[in-house]
Amino acid sequence: MSVHSETASALFEHAFKAYPTRAAFTCLGSTLTFKDVDDRSAALAAFFIHGLKLQAGDRIALQLPNICQYPIAIYAAMRAGLVVVNVNPLYSSRELCHQLKDSGAKALIVLANVAHEVSTIIDQTPIEHVIVTEIADSMPWPKRSLVNFVIKHVKKMVPAFSFHKSISFLDALKQGGQLLSQHGATVTETSPDDLMVLQYTGGTTGLAKGAMLTQHNLYSNVVQMKEHMPEFFSADVETFAAPLPLYHIYALNLHVLAGFSNGAHSILIPNPRDLPALFKAFEPFKITVFVGLNTLFNAMMHHPLFDSFDSSSLKVTSAGGMALTSETARLWQERTHCNISEGYGLTETSPIVSSNKIDAIQMGTIGTPLPNTQVRVINEEGVVLPEGEAGELCVKGPQVMKGYWGKPEATAEVLDDEGWFRTGDIAVIQPDGYIKIVDRKKDMIIVSGFNVYPNEVEDVAMTHPEIMEAAVIGVPQASGGEIVKIFVVAENPGLSEEDVISYCRENLTAYKAPKLVEFRKELPKSNVGKILRRELRDNNVT
Repeated sequence: MSVHSETASALFEHAFKAYPTRAAFTCLGSTLTFKDVDDRSAALAAFFIHGLKLQAGDRIALQLPNICQYPIAIYAAMRAGLVVVNVNPLYSSRELCHQLKDSGAKALIVLANVAHEVSTIIDQTPIEHVIVTEIADSMPWPKRSLVNFVIKHVKKMVPAFSFHKSISFLDALKQGGQLLSQHGATVTETSPDDLMVLQYTGGTTGLAKGAMLTQHNLYSNVVQMKEHMPEFFSADVETFAAPLPLYHIYALNLHVLAGFSNGAHSILIPNPRDLPALFKAFEPFKITVFVGLNTLFNAMMHHPLFDSFDSSSLKVTSAGGMALTSETARLWQERTHCNISEGYGLTETSPIVSSNKIDAIQMGTIGTPLPNTQVRVINEEGVVLPEGEAGELCVKGPQVMKGYWGKPEATAEVLDDEGWFRTGDIAVIQPDGYIKIVDRKKDMIIVSGFNVYPNEVEDVAMTHPEIMEAAVIGVPQASGGEIVKIFVVAENPGLSEEDVISYCRENLTAYKAPKLVEFRKELPKSNVGKILRRELRDNNVT
């Protein structure tokens, strides 16, 4: 393959040659070496090119959880010069239809367990080719057949689906292997400006937009991370816990590109909400790097199996995706003897902008910018503010996206001619260079003219010994202002509304303290575990 050195493709091609016998990915008790992944992705790439006749630049959608078929598929797509469209396996038919149509994807690889939803709308999309994989397809025979049979026929976890034309993942690999023998490895020219991923944003304000991330965007962010956080990436020795979905750019970059390029072994967790299965998956391994987020750390520590979790080899824990509460960080350090390094990033920045260095963690901040990354904060008029003042965080660097797919106006709203990207987050840049995120601009609550940031209130509430989870929103009032409402998951069913309010009043300025409390058995979360404030807000319109 002819691959430019400053591309994401160059990273994994190097790893295939450097670490052929090392374990690359383990899922559900089965492990693939780097050579296994190399061979299978080469065969699948041959199937894409010679079997499906896909051309460089065509889009291919991957609708897969954390199973070994995901890295095989993404490396194959990149080897064939295709653009990857990551699709959430839990998407509704409406969300699927929008993303497949908007991206113009020609091919789809989908897990059988979730294929029913996409089968209902496939005729409304440009998809021409469907490859269906079953959960155990990367396992050796006969374990593969047994596990797939149990999931389909005993546990009834595969709803009926039908496509006019589809092929199984295993048949695609088989045909690809034959085509590879006939044609040899096909050379697909890869350059830094080539589009690598169309990564769709969450769509919290209207329909999701596809961030165009290039080969150089992803490559740059890997290089930046390795320089900023070398402890993550000691060659040929790291074992990564991988509970966050690879179809999210944070996990994709850390596991599929950055860690992989240094010979790391990733333990893939298909369903991080199944905590007993998660603990069992980690049991045989000495985890050195744990990449997670606040709700996962919190849930793990409140589970009885956490006491059996061997954290003796853990040297790095990284948190992203949502704000890390000080109480979660304190408890994790107390119980694992490993500090959590909080970082910050966005889909549009490939994704990492800043992070706390392991030897210089400053709690309550998102650390310092990665190398070759510039940051500044601006006010509503676009004026750059001095250190110590809160404003909208803007980022400039080689990891910033090319723009939104097919949406020049939306691109112009967030990306200026000089390459500065407006994040929509309110931040303070401290004199020491550390950045503190105050909150999402859209989540800010206005109480009697004062700004209240939900993260701050949640952080205080979470220090209460009987509060397990908390989420804060503003409830609009007829007067035009808002009042603060907190949703609480309590460990003690006897905890009262007054207990919560008085505790917050003791630790916050009066206007920031909640006026309303609602107890819940659980809070609405995205598939990654982010608490969905938007869903809470939508149900509290007055």
